[in-house]
Amino acid sequence: MDRNIRSVDDVMRLMDGLFAPDADRWTEQGTDWWDGFYEVRSRPVPFFVAKPDESLVSYVERVLIIPGRALDVGCGPGRNALYLASAGFEVDAVDLSPGALAWAEERATEAGADIRFRCGDVFAPGEGAPEGPYDLIHDSGCFHHLPPHRRVGYLALVDRVLAPGGHLALTCFASGSMGSELPDAELYGTAELHGGLAYTPESLRLIFGELEEVELRRMRDEPADSPRFGEDFLWTALFRKPEGAGTLSR
Repeated sequence: MDRNIRSVDDVMRLMDGLFAPDADRWTEQGTDWWDGFYEVRSRPVPFFVAKPDESLVSYVERVLIIPGRALDVGCGPGRNALYLASAGFEVDAVDLSPGALAWAEERATEAGADIRFRCGDVFAPGEGAPEGPYDLIHDSGCFHHLPPHRRVGYLALVDRVLAPGGHLALTCFASGSMGSELPDAELYGTAELHGGLAYTPESLRLIFGELEEVELRRMRDEPADSPRFGEDFLWTALFRKPEGAGTLSR
């Protein structure tokens, strides 16, 4: 008989266990899955390209965000971290996969970019956890791989490390185009994340309701020869943390 729930972390781990092992890609237990995913760099995966998100470039060019400290969550091979560094940001980039980070570090060396890379779970507290304040948290593809209960930790991270007046730039699967549309409760019955979760603009506005919406739109589809990455099955959102904002997680 197990009676070992004593904390919120215990509850979270119990809920993690409701998903099949291969769905656990967003925690450190998912390292092997992601390393295998990044192992063959020649695979025709859209975001393997060394191009920044068109939305991120747009924010910089329109001066919706200005250089400062940036945290790139789930940085993968580092394409957006490299762009932020080139635009004058001081960049910390985190990913679960040592293979992805090795690729990102090679790209940074070739570009002469000074980026601090860290391997691990960005949401786990303790030694090595990101320390704010950050003027920008950037996430291109991490959020939609989180099980519903882990949004609590995501909001807690934003609340803890994003500076008042700072921005969250988010790219995630768009409902009707990519990702699972099952209600949150039903995901626990299937024991799968089905490759990632789809979101509507309304759901994003609800989840990030304590932040000010700056822009929320479909990512623009960019041609193959474009210097920017763009796929229209994604939402791009820019939110701002108000001055004197309260707690985002409940």
